[in-house]
Amino acid sequence: MTSDEHARLMRANQANWDARTPVHLASRFYGLDQDLDPERWFAAFEWEDLGDLTGRDVLHLQCHLGTETLALARRGARAVGLDFSEASVAAATGVAARAGVAVEYVQANVYDAVEALGGRRFDVVYTGKGALCYLPDLERWAGVIAQLLRPGGLLYIVEFHPLLNSLGPKPAPGEGPELLLRHDYLGGEGPVHRDATRTYTDGPPVEGATESYEWMHGIGEVLGALTGAGLSVRRLRESEELPWPRWPHMKRTQSGWWRLPEPRIPLLYGLLAHR
Repeated sequence: MTSDEHARLMRANQANWDARTPVHLASRFYGLDQDLDPERWFAAFEWEDLGDLTGRDVLHLQCHLGTETLALARRGARAVGLDFSEASVAAATGVAARAGVAVEYVQANVYDAVEALGGRRFDVVYTGKGALCYLPDLERWAGVIAQLLRPGGLLYIVEFHPLLNSLGPKPAPGEGPELLLRHDYLGGEGPVHRDATRTYTDGPPVEGATESYEWMHGIGEVLGALTGAGLSVRRLRESEELPWPRWPHMKRTQSGWWRLPEPRIPLLYGLLAHR
């Protein structure tokens, strides 16, 4: 696909996430009307890999409602969240204000982040949990990351495993516990088109822009893009747990997250790289 076609599909995604935002604000999934606990979206290994964030400049790319951004700020970071959805940025700003946490939010496409942030550099760039699938070009993305990081700065990706993405967003109604491959694991065959009034949350139906596009990216593609942009990979983890029960037969673990009783397959991965 051409860059113009990519831009058109990303504009459709932007409209879709604008439409999703009020749905997610109203959902029990995010629970923003309850006692806010943004750390529930983090695995313990994330904090181990990130280390002490006190006084560090941390950028959270594709932040949506800013739930993880809040946790980064509460850990002492000077946190900035960036998202292409105007509605998401407005909602995240309100959530942070109600929580009494100082976070700066910027509306921009991730590919335009360097310009939108005025050339600022960061100690840590954090991203993931359903972010990379909305990016058509990972080589371009990795080049942006390299420009956003200070020398020695860290990139941390915690993302849904491409095996999980190839299983599809959620089981179809009436399906049993079988795991069925619905999409490619590897990228390169163009986007997966979705047209749905329901999102991954329990909120009301999406109104208006219901179409979205996702791109598959294997771990090899992610690693190749990052090393091609001059970053060095320090650590790669694969985890069998998710922060919510994607399948009804998942079991809750001591961490408070969820895993499949069998088979044991990777559902999430954490990748630490530095510039």
